Amino acid sequence: MALSLSAQGAWAEDVVINLGYAAAEGSSYSILADRFEELVEEYSDGTIDVRVRCCGQLLGEDEAFTALQLGTVDMHIITGNNVSPHFPLMDAFVLPYIFDDKDHAYAVLDGDVGVGFAESLQDETNVYLLTYGFVGDRDFYNSRNVITGVEDMEGLRVRVPRNQVMIDTYEEFGAAPIPLPWADTPTALQTGTVDGGDNGTSFIQSQNFYEIMPYFTALEHFTYFSPLFASSRIMDQLDDGQRAAVMQAAEEAGLYHREEMGAQIAGIREFLTGEGGMETAEFDRSGFIAAGRRVQDRYAAERDDQFRALIEAIRAVSD
Repeated sequence: MALSLSAQGAWAEDVVINLGYAAAEGSSYSILADRFEELVEEYSDGTIDVRVRCCGQLLGEDEAFTALQLGTVDMHIITGNNVSPHFPLMDAFVLPYIFDDKDHAYAVLDGDVGVGFAESLQDETNVYLLTYGFVGDRDFYNSRNVITGVEDMEGLRVRVPRNQVMIDTYEEFGAAPIPLPWADTPTALQTGTVDGGDNGTSFIQSQNFYEIMPYFTALEHFTYFSPLFASSRIMDQLDDGQRAAVMQAAEEAGLYHREEMGAQIAGIREFLTGEGGMETAEFDRSGFIAAGRRVQDRYAAERDDQFRALIEAIRAVSD
């Protein structure tokens, strides 16, 4: 594959791609971005120069998808829940406990459901979804009390992204969700504006939230993935060989991201509740799962046929 792409790239025009993400350098996003950069430059025989911009240098996640649609950003990694305001069908993947486990999630995303979803997103938004990357869980942290059951969430002021599914889920848990942009989250946690929140396991470590949040719960209520997106403007600049290089690099970088992050999560949780000093406890997940199923059913009833069909397709993969 690499030899074939190199031959095609011999007569291609050089292209510079700026690839952004909002998280810290060294985060999960950087693993995906850096591997993609390495592979696409190799497969394009150096005719594509990827310049990775971490830490919101290009834009924050709340603005990045619109910029991709406008073509003012080339590529960006965006967590799925921050895409929902621009493409509401994404909410089906945000629903609490929508996947039974990681095998179920990858079977959905790698199969006809995931392929069809990416095609629908491109048709309706003009943005390419190049790879889903690693599927992780959002773990919960707070400064008020240890969580042993859903009743311990009562009244907790929880930072959530501006995503209605996540807001509704925490309300169903009995908490008081407060929507805040990612950029405002560290300050809100430090000042006590909110009592807690959730993030992918690795982000709790990379953002040093364990230094200010004493309680940790591997709640696994939301599954998340952070796809690599590309604007049509940048994709249209590529010749056939370069486009093939981008697609192949994205696929391989996504698989690499899964392997690397999958191997890290258990160790990160051990760090957080060990050296990181966070307190955790055994807890009863049944109340959370029941609440999550109520949210799923409500959204299935309220949304359109396309949304209901996607939920049914996700559930069918696990049957």
